[in-house]
Amino acid sequence: MAETGTAADGAGGEHHEHQEHPEHEHRLKRSLGFRDLVVYGLLFIAPMAPVGVFGTLDAKSHGAVALVYVIATVAMAFTAFSYAQMVRVVPQAGSVFAYARAGLGNGAGFVAGWMAMLDYVLIPAVAYLFSGIAMEALVPEVSRWVWTAIAVVVTTALNLWGVRAAARVGFLVLAMEIVVLLVFLVAAVVVLARDGAERGWLSPLSGDGTQGAFALSAVVGAVSVAVLSYLGFDAIAAFAEEVTGGSAKVARALLFCLALAGVLFVAQTYLVALLEPVSSAQLAAEPEQQGSAFYDAVDSSVGTWLHDLVAVSKAIGAAFAALAGQAAAGRLIFAMGRDRRLPEVLSRTYSGVPRVALLVSAVITMGAAVWAARRDDGLDHLVSVVDVGALTAFTLLHASVVGWFAVRRRGGPVSWWRHVLVPVLGAAITVAVIVEASHTAQVVGAIWLAVGLVVLAVQARRRPPAAT
Repeated sequence: MAETGTAADGAGGEHHEHQEHPEHEHRLKRSLGFRDLVVYGLLFIAPMAPVGVFGTLDAKSHGAVALVYVIATVAMAFTAFSYAQMVRVVPQAGSVFAYARAGLGNGAGFVAGWMAMLDYVLIPAVAYLFSGIAMEALVPEVSRWVWTAIAVVVTTALNLWGVRAAARVGFLVLAMEIVVLLVFLVAAVVVLARDGAERGWLSPLSGDGTQGAFALSAVVGAVSVAVLSYLGFDAIAAFAEEVTGGSAKVARALLFCLALAGVLFVAQTYLVALLEPVSSAQLAAEPEQQGSAFYDAVDSSVGTWLHDLVAVSKAIGAAFAALAGQAAAGRLIFAMGRDRRLPEVLSRTYSGVPRVALLVSAVITMGAAVWAARRDDGLDHLVSVVDVGALTAFTLLHASVVGWFAVRRRGGPVSWWRHVLVPVLGAAITVAVIVEASHTAQVVGAIWLAVGLVVLAVQARRRPPAAT
């Protein structure tokens, strides 16, 4: 455990502030194993995340949707690798907040945590809203906002019960999602073997040719959207203080989760692209068809029964994706409260569970989700802004790797490819995706960042210098 002490010292030497409080009030309980970490990561990502964006990606990439996910997986691997580097030397619950604080300083750490908070609070709100929309379709007599609120209450209760209990229930839900995905994969293979493909067998990797020759620029443009399917795998790092067996297990879980998600995403988009009776050119010309393109392809080729099965799985899976996101948000808020970057009461734990932070996260998420559920355009507003916070935090994560290993040289001999080249390329990718984000997302992100900088400036005037 020597690395824990080193990381704490390198993170600004602020742990002396916590000694005046009873230790049990600020300590998380270690109870998670490798499987639990992977469960949380996959729950947050959702094994069938491409379902909602398949049509959009198919149209943007000229039919090369599987290639889009191959490239997106490689692109996000840079971020996963940087997380794996930092979690080994800073095994703390704050995740990117703790990493940027260690590698770049207290101010950068606050900014990273502040921007990640925007993502961790809004992504669960989107997931809860997806669940409410799906349940309203099944039981239209009950409004979507009621179903959304119910989902928040149920999953919050599980999180308050404890991280281990939530992981056990989450494992059952994830197993259901994986089974449904396998049913789809087998059914698709059977239909393709029996009836053949609607498109060329290599078209999901090379394009369907209906919008002209293969265009790398079109694929890269689609990748900027596809990387959003992976947001959430980084939540694994938030549980670093609750895992048994050391931080190396967290690093392995991060890389394994991303790799598994990439395989699942490529497999399902490859198969559904072969089943898709509508060309990418038609989807591009009629954008109203894009949202339901995955379901329409399954319905026409396999049958309505699989369409309904996938829809129910998505309804339940969305609520538990939000559970994982809420848990990660609670740990981030807990860590920022413990370091007095947010009110210190947020760092209190009960039986090793950060219940105050979880409740605050739940209240904010409930407000955003129910507000969006009561508006016809609520989903569009939420979806348009969820990515900028995470991508900004990812950029600071990559910078923290360079800062910790190459500039501060706290991690031993410098490896120029691991500690400089990979994080620089990773930062270039995340910045490029931010540039490609919607104007609304950029504006909201800029406003949130400006508010954070004001808070940071006020804190800098009030806080005494940290002891060294």
